Amino acid sequence: MRKTFLWSYIFWIIIFIFVPIVLVCYYGFTQEKNNLFFFSLDNFSRVFKLIYIKVFFRSIVLALICTLICFLIGYPVAYILAEKNFKFSSQLLFLLLVPMWMNMLLRTYAWFVILENNGLINFVLSFMGLKKISFLYNNQAIVLGMVYNFLPFMILPIYNSLKKIDLNIIEAAQDLGANAFKIFIKIILPLSLSGIFSGVTMVFMPAVTSFIISNLLGGGKFMLIGNLIEQEFLRTGDWHFGCALSIILIIIIFCFDFIFRLGNKKNNNDNYGGSLF
Repeated sequence: MRKTFLWSYIFWIIIFIFVPIVLVCYYGFTQEKNNLFFFSLDNFSRVFKLIYIKVFFRSIVLALICTLICFLIGYPVAYILAEKNFKFSSQLLFLLLVPMWMNMLLRTYAWFVILENNGLINFVLSFMGLKKISFLYNNQAIVLGMVYNFLPFMILPIYNSLKKIDLNIIEAAQDLGANAFKIFIKIILPLSLSGIFSGVTMVFMPAVTSFIISNLLGGGKFMLIGNLIEQEFLRTGDWHFGCALSIILIIIIFCFDFIFRLGNKKNNNDNYGGSLF
């Protein structure tokens, strides 16, 4: 029975992971001429043109800004929810998860309706006699959409890591005379770093590849790497260049993931091998 499940799992990995990666690499390293495919690195030479480097840079910067904002908002929220004396943590966690049940496109389009020139916010401003403000079609709107969609991915891992902290350690620190600030810096923050690294990874990865949010809230004026890949596949029809872009994006994601995992591993070694005080 176990072998049957194992082989079915291996078959699933081959069909839906291994084969697509092979096809992406095949198209990325080839060019088509007279219905014949031949090996070429021209696709990757195009990737490193200044115009495309700017797209990669803008995508990474916006993803990092989104990740930072999600952390600054998510950590305090997770800390409050993890408090043992907080009575409404289950209800708030439920409310936090409810929007995730909806399609991402619908959630993003809801913000489009709220932020547009005739949307809810500008309607309130007009009702108060104030001038309308253009909220859409800029980097700030894109970051707002990213933060809204990916914030739960930051809160939940941090919440889980905070809930696993042994309260006896905190009580021992209080008995030894440590104040609240020192307890947070020396105990709570180090022991929750694994959740932070997981949250950062889970937010940064989808943020750097996002294209729906920039299409709706950015109005297509700000090209991100996800939009560029979508354009090459669905509009231009240049699958070879689109696959080359995808390969470079995969490499970038693997590099950031390696850095996050390295930091998480170092944190685990420090926690088990070092002193908290």
